[in-house]
Amino acid sequence: MQSIIDVQDLDLWYGEHQALRHISMAIPEHEVTALIGPSGCGKSTFLKTLNRMNDLVEGVRIGGVVSFHGENIYRPRADVTALRKRIGMVFQKANPFPMSIYDNIAYGPRIHGIHARSTLDGIVEQSLRDAAIWDEVKDRLKTSAMGLSGGQQQRLCIARALAVQPEVLLLDESTSALDPISTARIEDLIGELKSRYTVVMVTHNMQQAVRISDYTAFFLLGELMEYGETDQLFTRPQNQKTEEYITGRFG
Repeated sequence: MQSIIDVQDLDLWYGEHQALRHISMAIPEHEVTALIGPSGCGKSTFLKTLNRMNDLVEGVRIGGVVSFHGENIYRPRADVTALRKRIGMVFQKANPFPMSIYDNIAYGPRIHGIHARSTLDGIVEQSLRDAAIWDEVKDRLKTSAMGLSGGQQQRLCIARALAVQPEVLLLDESTSALDPISTARIEDLIGELKSRYTVVMVTHNMQQAVRISDYTAFFLLGELMEYGETDQLFTRPQNQKTEEYITGRFG
């Protein structure tokens, strides 16, 4: 297993409250890793440590090491903007910008200095194709993204994240607000993306983790209880708490 992100003894506090305790795990490259566990167990908090989104929360303190390609992302003077370009994120609620479909996708590349129209046109088309939404929106690129359906908006947000060519895509319950058809489309999309990207996803849906992830991490009360290949974790869990959770005895 070739890892792209290595986490060692990670602790995180919100003020006096410790939300993550001694998390250590290696995230494999070009695989889908699912983070599961009951609400409030720390899985979304952990996801946000991987591209320093928790920096935006007041009173956060972090201990331990998160290495991306062998370099600690929490080292002094780390370039957080460059990090978030390489490790993109899509949130639970679709959050398209109040601008055209085209400008939503071109936004990131423009920030990173790409302004040539022909280059942007190519990035916009490729990103929308990669997010499996090009055929639905190609004739209305100049219309507002706010007019898309919920499922389309979420795929647009995935396209927007892909437009800056990240290496890792973080998905925070990105299908939880969607209907079954939109969810199935995004699940299919995640399966296709892993050939080019590493995907780490928080999901409250264990069946979804079984369907599309290669590795699964089970969190409980801020601790990593078990982590391994998805098939093994769901069929032969090593930890009693894991077994109790996946069989529905709590959660």
